[in-house]
Amino acid sequence: MKSLLGRFSVGRGLKLAEAEPPPADDEGYFATQFLEPEVAAEPDEAPAHASGWTTRALAVGAQALEPEQGLALLLKAWSDDALLVTLPPEAQRKLLDHLDFCTVPAGHEVIEQNERGDYALVVLEGLVAVDRIQPTGVRARLSEAREGDVLGEMSLLDAGARIASCVTLSRCSLAVIAHSALDDLAIEEPRLGMAVMSAIARRLSLRMRQLSARLGALLATG
Repeated sequence: MKSLLGRFSVGRGLKLAEAEPPPADDEGYFATQFLEPEVAAEPDEAPAHASGWTTRALAVGAQALEPEQGLALLLKAWSDDALLVTLPPEAQRKLLDHLDFCTVPAGHEVIEQNERGDYALVVLEGLVAVDRIQPTGVRARLSEAREGDVLGEMSLLDAGARIASCVTLSRCSLAVIAHSALDDLAIEEPRLGMAVMSAIARRLSLRMRQLSARLGALLATG
């Protein structure tokens, strides 16, 4: 948790170090499920201001969601996060300056496995499949994300490659948190930024616990 929240004490200049991938197994579950693949560097001529979500939104046919409606859905989805819900309404409304809200039709890939991610998505409405695509092309279903769940937060925080593909199973309403927006929140609205980071970190921790339990069950039966 300390490493996740470090950006709020040092500001925009901090770059989080990427963790080294675990050593590859010759065979078995770990060999294909969770090793982070090598990703080619972005071309030098790519514009510095390019946004991963801007490009993705066009590809998936995302439609803008009315900001006030999007904020209301976000506060409802994260109603169990004490730091956020106890902020005064005028502080909560400042999220409108930093987040984008949209809807995406069913059957679209909002996060692509192996890409370098600069945004995370909060599911406000709908259902999203989280799949790990194997070298054979087979999709292994890891989980399904629902209201309040966060997608892509690991890459948002460590700038690593996406470990899974996320595809909408129904029409979904989403909140988009860009890396630059998270930095701006940390500098301009530290209390609000801490609340957002806490909500993300809590959900990441819960998912890691669930994953550990699943892996423990697999190893026990293996």
